[in-house]
Amino acid sequence: MSIDLKKFEAGAKYDGDYKDALEKLQKRLAHIQVAHIVHKKRAIVLFEGWDAAGKGGVIQRLTAEWDPRNFEVWPIKAPTEEERDRHFLWRFWRRLPANGDIAVFDRSWYGRVLVERVEGYASEAEWKRGYDEINEFEAQQADSGTTIVKLFVHVTQKEQDKRLAARLEHPWKRWKTGADDYRNRAKRKDYLKAMHEMFARTDTRWAGWTIIDGNDKKSARIAALTAIADALEAGVDMTPPELDPAVEKIAREALGI
Repeated sequence: MSIDLKKFEAGAKYDGDYKDALEKLQKRLAHIQVAHIVHKKRAIVLFEGWDAAGKGGVIQRLTAEWDPRNFEVWPIKAPTEEERDRHFLWRFWRRLPANGDIAVFDRSWYGRVLVERVEGYASEAEWKRGYDEINEFEAQQADSGTTIVKLFVHVTQKEQDKRLAARLEHPWKRWKTGADDYRNRAKRKDYLKAMHEMFARTDTRWAGWTIIDGNDKKSARIAALTAIADALEAGVDMTPPELDPAVEKIAREALGI
């Protein structure tokens, strides 16, 4: 089934108590992380989307109640010289989660078929080959027991422009914008073409895409965290760990209970 980004542009306001819904989701996500730790389950949560779409805000709220010892956020930027000397997936293999850990990717290996394609950083042969390489890479992770959650946060040109302009005016947000934002903006049609082909070629049964309408930040955050919680919960045993009788005995004696 094809994915059409135009279907994710309503920008409907969140209908409910946002603070309450967010707190419940974060508590649920905290339990899900514990389940991954105690059952030694691995997971990847991957974000793609437009500049200023709100990916960072979702990630901040996703990890707010997580134990920092068992997750890592990987902000993916342009490859280093060392990374360019190797296969494009090499730098991502090095960031895959260990048992009990969750890896969060703020952008990802999909750069090969998005920015590298559109900006000419990869040859046509390289980015066309990239679809199969990515699918096989994700299949390897899924076959080894890693849960993969892929989200794309979409915003309209109008909403993106509003947020980019706000970054210029806010003294503590100016660092978040740069010349690349505007070069990419000028090639929106090319990026849309690349995105739709990416969805068509990589929306697999083992690693499907979830599209988030990011035009209202609160709605987007609740939708994204709900989708992530549902996917992670489905991939792990949510039975709470039993209390070790020996530990319980020692604890009760020490605490006098």
